[in-house]
Amino acid sequence: MNKRITIDPITRLEGHGKIDIFLDERGDVEKAYFQVPELRGFEVFSVGRPAEEMPRITPKICGVCPTTHHMCSTKALDDLFKVEPPPAAKKLRELIYSAFMLEDHNLHFFFLGGPDFVVGPSAPPAERNILGVIARVGLEIAGKVIKLRKECRDIITLLGGRVIHPVCGLPGGISKPLAEDDRLKIVDVAKNGVEFAQFALKIFDDIVLKNKEYVDLVLGDTYKHTTYYMGMVDKNNKVNFYDGDVRVVTPEGKEFARFRPGEYLKHIAERVEPWSYVKFPYLKNVGWKGFVDGKDSGVYRVAPLARLNVADGMATPLAQAEYERMFTTLGGKPAHNTLAFHWARLIEALYAAERMLELAQDREITDPHIRNIPTAIPDEGIGIVEAPRGTLIHHYKTDKNGIITEANLIVATVNNAAAICMSIEKAARGLIKGGKVSDGLLNMVEMAFRAYDPCFACATHTLPGKMALSVQIRNPNGDIMQTISRE
Repeated sequence: MNKRITIDPITRLEGHGKIDIFLDERGDVEKAYFQVPELRGFEVFSVGRPAEEMPRITPKICGVCPTTHHMCSTKALDDLFKVEPPPAAKKLRELIYSAFMLEDHNLHFFFLGGPDFVVGPSAPPAERNILGVIARVGLEIAGKVIKLRKECRDIITLLGGRVIHPVCGLPGGISKPLAEDDRLKIVDVAKNGVEFAQFALKIFDDIVLKNKEYVDLVLGDTYKHTTYYMGMVDKNNKVNFYDGDVRVVTPEGKEFARFRPGEYLKHIAERVEPWSYVKFPYLKNVGWKGFVDGKDSGVYRVAPLARLNVADGMATPLAQAEYERMFTTLGGKPAHNTLAFHWARLIEALYAAERMLELAQDREITDPHIRNIPTAIPDEGIGIVEAPRGTLIHHYKTDKNGIITEANLIVATVNNAAAICMSIEKAARGLIKGGKVSDGLLNMVEMAFRAYDPCFACATHTLPGKMALSVQIRNPNGDIMQTISRE
């Protein structure tokens, strides 16, 4: 290779990663590799643990989305011990989860992904962050973002025991009922959440959709892939984060598969590559054809845009109206525009707030019967939820005493791993020409992965590395021609 550009670490994400871009003699991109240099280990050191500890162990995978792992693990225990939670328990779990989805989606838009649009993809690096967003939208709006996140996290703390690593989930239910006065407080938070989610969509409309340059970027080919999509739907094929069937659609939008959690191994296979610790799942019934898109490739995508592509609509009215508007603007379903993940994420935030309000207004949610005690001998259990970053699968096998003998976790971001590699390479090819490289162009390459809101802390694990960045461009002889540094 004649020239090599390294972005290490990549920025505004959860976890750590690097991008190596190799240029040919003309200075165009010949190949780009996305690597996650962290080592995953939770599946191994879960072995030998009592299964009922898993909802307390697996949230330690990630400090950003511990609620997701807690709920998925708890559902896996329901299946393992063959016990159905009472209606109030299921509703309380979904209430906690809706509060989490609302705050997490807003976290990504305003803190991580949004700066690329609110401030601008080529703005100075020091401004492409939450402080730059605040400077653009104002302190009052920033205060609302922080206030809503605190209120949602207070709900998780109230019902989950702890906000960072919840402890409420038990096989067959949860550990704490909801008091009436707390229910009324949650109703108020949910109403505020609906109002703020609508406001966030208006910001997206004003800043992105009314800017021709941004619209062209969203609709253009640089950030576009035709893939399969996967997500969870309810019995009416509407988006559901907590429970339902997993549905897969083709690049043309036709149903390819629909399955219950216990059937996932019939549809999903996993592979590894020597240059990354991340696994690469693919559709078993299509097969692995490499890092390529199209109907003949087993690569699929998950997360907000995928869920909306998979579903026939949203289960709440305000989110449904925004769903219809998005697909009309994008030219129909399915939409293959990677940057539209940001738009879909805000629509899902609105759905989460509406669903949170529906659940909080349901008086049955205060029923004190919140657990059915399991009596079956454990053997094998599988749980699936929709994390902010996509479909999450927990699969446990135990001995007759409920001690874990085998664990498999397909973490949400891992489902998108192949697509992220493809998106980064395609963006690099489209943006870097003739060896001309700038910090703004490198950030636009990073935008290709940032749209997925990846959580490599969930996918892999090790001690954090340095957070400084130095990109060196070398000539064919290996001499350094240019150095770009990011502190």
